[in-house]
Amino acid sequence: MTESFRKNKKGIMLMILSSLCVCVGQLFWKLAAEGNIFFLLIGFAIYGAGALIMIIAYRYGRLSVLQPVLSLNYVISVILAALVLGETITMVKCLGVAMIVLGVCMIAGGDGE
Repeated sequence: MTESFRKNKKGIMLMILSSLCVCVGQLFWKLAAEGNIFFLLIGFAIYGAGALIMIIAYRYGRLSVLQPVLSLNYVISVILAALVLGETITMVKCLGVAMIVLGVCMIAGGDGE
């Protein structure tokens, strides 16, 4: 485990949780597009929780490390779209997801301060 990850670990974990909440909230909004007000309200609640968790996360790490972790939203969205909505994951999407994950790992582990 790199020194950067150790110093920012709590913030990184909270940002990952925030990303998960935001993506699940947005998924509920998508499901609510067919007129289900209950899903809409659940989506707002989960999305709001994700925003609050993000604000808390900033107390436990450097902005230059934590903010890029939010790009995991794209990764989580692709996974949820495939699992819940049955969308197809192409090789190009897999390559893009792999690049995002690699970039986040490099940034989270590479903070020299």
